[in-house]
Amino acid sequence: MAELAVEVAYAGPEGQVVLALAVPSGTTAWEAVELARGGLPPGVTPDPDRLGIFARKVTADRVLEEGDRVELYRPLTLDPMEARRRRAKRGA
Repeated sequence: MAELAVEVAYAGPEGQVVLALAVPSGTTAWEAVELARGGLPPGVTPDPDRLGIFARKVTADRVLEEGDRVELYRPLTLDPMEARRRRAKRGA
């Protein structure tokens, strides 16, 4: 079985981490996250519903391809429309 070179990436207030992995062909996005869990900052809890590959949301069962970068997304702390309203009110 061939191995694929992939990355798992996380960026947040805890810091930014990009972990390079060699995974078996047929590995899913969530399986790669599970393999990378030990290298993530303390307190980071990955959510299978908040995954992407190169800025495109994917499901946890998406089978990875050579060179894919699985990205872990954080929950929004503020609704994007509310953030826009606040910036407009400030004149930004």
